[in-house]
This record gives sequence, structure tokens and C-alpha cells, in this order.
Amino acid sequence: MTHCDGYRGAALAPAASVASVGVDAEPHAALPDGVLDAIALPAERTRTAALRATDPTVCWDRLLFSAKESVYKAWFPLTGRWLDFSEADIVVDPDGTFAARLLVPGPVLGGTQVTTFPGRFLVDDGLILTAVTLPPTA
Repeated sequence: MTHCDGYRGAALAPAASVASVGVDAEPHAALPDGVLDAIALPAERTRTAALRATDPTVCWDRLLFSAKESVYKAWFPLTGRWLDFSEADIVVDPDGTFAARLLVPGPVLGGTQVTTFPGRFLVDDGLILTAVTLPPTA
């Protein structure tokens, strides 16, 4: 589930198709001062600056925050543990996808340890929407 001003959303899927899902919605606006430094790894800040230079119409900092929120929402039901912002390195691709590489041991699905959480994003109508889904055997 997710919500922000002007948007409410939820996602569900059959357990046979999806091991976990995480969704987030944020206003398409820059993060408040200091928040990016608090939530982003140095490499993420560098990549975010490069994306901003390439396409300044997207609030890449808020998109990174939203992606991290979606990763956490998919992570927690599988592990029951907190995932700090510094424990996943997210690479955002302007094509509408992102990938979070876990920097801590991930959950085991179908006998395989998960090391990456793949996601998608959409920027539209004043919103940033992100989603992560993991198949039952990631």
C-alpha cells in the first residue's frame, strides 16, 4: 500500500506468481534539503546528479527515495527485518527501470539467495510511482 497527496494505491498478486511486492508513490518534487544526503550512498548521489544533468525535468532524487521505499516494502515481508537506506545500492535507468543491489544478505527464495530487487517507475501527472516485484523463485 502507498499514499501521498492526491494518490492512494495498493498492489496484490497470487502468491504462486509473486513472492513479494513493494509499491510507493511520491509527489514529483525535489526532496527537502539534506534528505538526499541522508538516504543515498555516494555512488547513488553521483548517478542522481548525472541523471539530473541529462534530464532536469525529472526529480531523480525523489525517484531514488521512492525506489528505496519500494525495495523496503518488498524486503520486509520476506525477512521481518529493517533494511537501512545504506543497505541497498540502486541504479536507476531512464528507460523506466531500476535495480537495487543488496549490500546485506538477502532472503532465500526457491533455494536461491536474492541479491537484487528489480523495479519499474513512472513519472506522470505530478507523481512518481515505483514498484518492485519478486517472483517466487527470484
